[in-house]
Amino acid sequence: MLETNADRSAQTRELVAVLTEIGWRVGASGPADVLADRVDVLVVRVGEVVVKAHPAESDLAALRARLRVAGSPELRSVALGPLPVEGEVVRSQAGRPITVWPYGRPVDPDDPDAAPWESAAQLLATLHATPVTHCRDLPAAGGPARVRRAMSRLRDAGHIADATAAAVVWRAFDSLPELVCAPAALVHGDFHLGQLVHTGAGEWRLIDLDDLGLGDPVWDLARPAAFYAAGILEPAAWTRFLTAYRAAGGAAIAPGGDVWATLDLPARAVVVQAAALVVATGRPLDELDAALVDACLRIADIPIAEQISSATG
Repeated sequence: MLETNADRSAQTRELVAVLTEIGWRVGASGPADVLADRVDVLVVRVGEVVVKAHPAESDLAALRARLRVAGSPELRSVALGPLPVEGEVVRSQAGRPITVWPYGRPVDPDDPDAAPWESAAQLLATLHATPVTHCRDLPAAGGPARVRRAMSRLRDAGHIADATAAAVVWRAFDSLPELVCAPAALVHGDFHLGQLVHTGAGEWRLIDLDDLGLGDPVWDLARPAAFYAAGILEPAAWTRFLTAYRAAGGAAIAPGGDVWATLDLPARAVVVQAAALVVATGRPLDELDAALVDACLRIADIPIAEQISSATG
């Protein structure tokens, strides 16, 4: 039986009530403000805390391991750690894993010149340099797994998706070699500017650590690189980010090394991932969505490194 919009709305209202009550239990006050409502994730703000319902099928052991590391002293200067509720950092309620976090002010999408690219780069460089001796029970970071999940969502969308755009995305995906992520460092797993918040102490911190794990740090640079290559991220922003990351001694790129020799495959994979997700929604493609699909058309035949070289040469 197909879920109707009314069913979805009723379920969302019930879950918002559950999350709000949990927020009150940790001392927050006031009504809930829905920050994100997706098929598999619901996030609400209650006063100065944020309460998140994770996908029902989440691996609880993996999530607990990730949150243990996120809240560890080693990451205090990098990530916003979870808040325990009655001694637990992950609760199971209403059939969903639920976590609670301090509220932080997100990046303003309407002020691109003020985007904290330097702070983001420094946080990632610090994260990638964190010793992993206390992280051995962590699963692999998000990277390649997120690409595969996006393609599964596109496949499951079936006739809802634009058939022509979907075919282009699949062609680009099929052109990629096997995606692997060697466990070399501590990696965020899903980095973009939406994963940064400004704290009350006046500092930026990484959030949304559902894909934190051991992996190749180059995957944390892949989304900015991909969007730059697709013509979505301004060259000046990409230069700020990359320059700051290298200045901070970031481990993903060797000093003086060829940036695109390292970033080419992850960037291509993330373009495919992003395009798959927008096509899977079934909504009409806007200008940015179309840019991603167009990039997939190029990726199927020409590696991003060659595209960048021809565009800048």
